[in-house]
Amino acid sequence: MTKMVPDPYVNQRTVRDFDCEPNSNQISVIVEYMGSPRVEKWDLDQRRPEQPSFASERITFLKYVTGTSDLIIGMDVTGNEREQLFLLKENGMLTSLTDSPEHVHLYGGSSPDGKWIAWSSNRRNPAFLDIYIQSLETLESHLVFAADGMFSVERWFPNGNALLVRRTNSALDQDLGILSLLTGNIDWITEHSGEASYRNIHFSNNGDKIYLLSNKDSEFYGLAYIHLPSKQLTWLLRGNWDFEGLAFNKENNLFAFTENQGGISKGYLFDLNQGTLYTWETPMGVITNLTFLPQRQMLLFKLNGPAHPSELWALHLPTLQAQPLMNISKPLEGGELTEPRLLSYRSFDGLQIPFFYYKPKPAAKKHPVVIYLHGGPESQSRASYNPLLQYLLSEGFAITTPNFRGSTGYGKTYTHLDDARKRMDALKDVISLVDLLKQDPDIDASKIAVLGGSYGGFLTLAAISHYPNLWAAAVDIVGMSSLRTFIQTTSPWRKRLREIEYGTVKQDADFFNQIDPLNHADKITAPLLVIHGVNDPRVPVGESEQIVNKLKQRGHPVTYHRIEGEGHNIVKQEDKIYVYSMVATFLEQYMGRD
Repeated sequence: MTKMVPDPYVNQRTVRDFDCEPNSNQISVIVEYMGSPRVEKWDLDQRRPEQPSFASERITFLKYVTGTSDLIIGMDVTGNEREQLFLLKENGMLTSLTDSPEHVHLYGGSSPDGKWIAWSSNRRNPAFLDIYIQSLETLESHLVFAADGMFSVERWFPNGNALLVRRTNSALDQDLGILSLLTGNIDWITEHSGEASYRNIHFSNNGDKIYLLSNKDSEFYGLAYIHLPSKQLTWLLRGNWDFEGLAFNKENNLFAFTENQGGISKGYLFDLNQGTLYTWETPMGVITNLTFLPQRQMLLFKLNGPAHPSELWALHLPTLQAQPLMNISKPLEGGELTEPRLLSYRSFDGLQIPFFYYKPKPAAKKHPVVIYLHGGPESQSRASYNPLLQYLLSEGFAITTPNFRGSTGYGKTYTHLDDARKRMDALKDVISLVDLLKQDPDIDASKIAVLGGSYGGFLTLAAISHYPNLWAAAVDIVGMSSLRTFIQTTSPWRKRLREIEYGTVKQDADFFNQIDPLNHADKITAPLLVIHGVNDPRVPVGESEQIVNKLKQRGHPVTYHRIEGEGHNIVKQEDKIYVYSMVATFLEQYMGRD
């Protein structure tokens, strides 16, 4: 019998995205409640939402069109990540803009006069992204730049005659250029050696500089500007962690950003005129979507913490006091949410591996433990709300979330420590964590499970196939069972970037054959639960089905849940509840308290 995850853990009312209407008391917010994301308009004076103007399971973002009350929203279909763009008028009328469901569309903003938008798409070739502009009056689109590569639009220039564009060379290396809409030529402005990334870009008041975050010639992202005539990058501020989410108040030359301190956000304000740095206090969590409201002396942001499901917060700039704006999440009845400790351990080669450690309330018996592995691998376990993990904690499971080598947030060098043929060193980091947990007197060493999604799913399968005697149970969600077949079948627009991380079939087939869990399935002894969305464009569903079939052929205890109408991420609320409940029941079956 499936043990259902209680409603309050899953059905939290949370903020997904928001944007502020210029010179207005109104903001538009994507609020998710009971599995139905909807666009709500909120009045900042009355601190209450109006009636929702649009609802759909697949809303991905919203942005105001310059100088108007109209919104551009993104949606995909059943998790296929082929995002389509729509115009949502103030009166609630929805107009399709891109209407090419077999292709990807990445939004690039609206023109200064509000008459055009820019986006990039793989319409010309499935493997590449070209740049288009589209009239919001006639809805006609025009291809303005095409080349074999991954190109996207960061911003329109203030004069409306050029676009600031990004060329993605790899997941960790990009270039910025100025695309003239008059000539169609691009002037690249970020010449560099090695890897460099650029993000959160803002124009100065007179347009001769762009302020941004970059890690050019540096381990970590810092605050800098590029002087456009000279193309020279000048640093303004750097630290020992990545800066994230830069916002800019042009009226006061005031910046807001966060510092990613081991997966926990710390907010900062930087006064460019005075050279002064300020900070403010928030609960443990991840801060995103920093947005200045100059006329209200306010900074809005989204805070998502382990004990604070995603909420919209406001920082009062004169006092540096922060508080939730709407208090929309629901308190748990008869329970409370748990915050982790941020710790580290020494791996097999002496490298320090950071991890979050969640422990349930003390009990007479030792705790079973779940090692939760993030995806990516160029990603990071952060201090954010996870309903499944919080429910497992309430049931007496301890949780660890390691940021094994290859994770972001700890500098370029750390992120590259698992590249290509160093892949299994990340797995050894996980095994070293098992060794640490066995020494914890509060942990039942006979009840250790591993759970991961996407790349974390690959590591989960690798863990139970290469180190089979360590695990009481395992859960693989949309994971790769073979890097070889994954590279061959992932979506065309993702393939080249994934080959840079994992290697190519042509050059690394022998290594893939050596490490792929599919080739070691006969060694697996742990009971396995496998979950996969049919429409997954990143990790095709065949990755799960080929290892499930192998295990079933030898009579191994494996449970497989194939989710129709979902993709790489589970979106529908009924599917979330079912999957979380299935995972909880599975772990309780093989690892629960006696």
